[in-house]
Amino acid sequence: MALNPFFLQGSPTEQGLVQDLVNEHLRMFGIEVYYIPRKLLKTDNIIREVQSSKFDDNFIIEAYLNNHEGYSPGSDIMSKFGITLKNELSLIISRERFEEFISPFLSEIIAGEPSYSPGEKLVFATRPKEGDLIFFPLGERLFELKHVEFENPFYQLGKNYVYELKCELFEYEDEEISTGIDEIESTLSDTGYITDLKLVAFGGSAQCQAIVSPYAGVNEIIITNDGYGYTRTPTVTIDPPPDFTLDRSLLLGATSLNRDISKATAVAITTSVGGVKSISKILITNSGYGYIDPPKVRITGGGGTGATAICGITTNLITRIHILDKGDRYYQPPTITISGPVGGGTTATAITKISSGRVSEVLLVNAGSGYTSLPTITVSPPPIVGFGTYIVSEEVTGTLSGTSAIVKYWENPGKDIDKILRVYLNNGTFNVGENIVGSASSAIYTLKSYDLDATTSDNYSQNDEIQQEAELIVDFSESNPFGTY
Repeated sequence: MALNPFFLQGSPTEQGLVQDLVNEHLRMFGIEVYYIPRKLLKTDNIIREVQSSKFDDNFIIEAYLNNHEGYSPGSDIMSKFGITLKNELSLIISRERFEEFISPFLSEIIAGEPSYSPGEKLVFATRPKEGDLIFFPLGERLFELKHVEFENPFYQLGKNYVYELKCELFEYEDEEISTGIDEIESTLSDTGYITDLKLVAFGGSAQCQAIVSPYAGVNEIIITNDGYGYTRTPTVTIDPPPDFTLDRSLLLGATSLNRDISKATAVAITTSVGGVKSISKILITNSGYGYIDPPKVRITGGGGTGATAICGITTNLITRIHILDKGDRYYQPPTITISGPVGGGTTATAITKISSGRVSEVLLVNAGSGYTSLPTITVSPPPIVGFGTYIVSEEVTGTLSGTSAIVKYWENPGKDIDKILRVYLNNGTFNVGENIVGSASSAIYTLKSYDLDATTSDNYSQNDEIQQEAELIVDFSESNPFGTY
């Protein structure tokens, strides 16, 4: 049987009246809460897991607090892992108010591309979405939407007028929160596992000076058999020269040297070919002085066998290279150039080694010959990098380690001052001396140092205190007080 035609059965006018009454009721008896939509930064496309997200918008809307007796009873759970707070909140908001004053500001993804910033994704929302946040000002707490009930009351006059938001206390998991609400950001700005990267723009060049000796010393070591089966670097020992009295005034550049340099020293460099580790070269750390005949070179240890080498001696050579300034911000060993001897001879050659972005050692490949004056030594400068501005929430990557992280904060105080890049969600460990490159901004700076746990404070971490108190109650040092089984 058809409906009675003399009754309107829910005309748009009647529905509008009910909606207006609901809106007015919420304005009179409700409270103002902040609705904070979630933006997705990184997701797992296989299981559709949200790996990182951000909250940087907020909208004030009136809501009726449907909790008559406080947070839901029985929501505080005491377990063996401690106290878990599962406080719940039920809020009722106007459907019309949300759709007219919040929905238009929530961007729709068109063909997979967001209409705001790179890297963000916000699912189109004509209604409140599970995963969004509500800031409850009375308790100064953040709640996460777990369920949105949109059919209660059930189609009065043929329409629904409110949304009921079922919320639980928000558990922070390294999300970026930048809402502009001081009560939220002052509490959560440094919560979670945060890494501070100290970055620099330009490095300083290393400076070296040679020590030149007129006496005969080892100028080159030649491998006659590279050996095999080495599991670690072997030790290279060179026989000492005969007793010799040194006239230090004849040594050039040795005024800062306060130890005996008569005995030649060297180190081995190994290589692996086809799974067999052998010696590729032997480099001189000190040429020594006072040799009459080429000394014997002995190669021992390292777990291998068979390696042999011979050396040559000459006069007017570089005894060693002294590092005056280790430089800074090298992420690859720099090239070292030594000028040739005046009047003819053999030009010395050397290589550098670095540690923590600085030159740690200079090794002579050939000590040269014919040097009667100090040569000019030039060390190539560190790479000239350092420009751009990192974008919050973009992904940055280390050029050597391949480690990536998400930018949380960027501070650039100016030229020649260390910059601070605060990141989170690291998938590894960065290497000092490598470049940190922004994926969206293309900013690039060199990593000087880092702090893996830059969290300033944690008001809730009491693991140490709990353990200390537990040890005062139960003593497990001698036996299990609960018995064995």
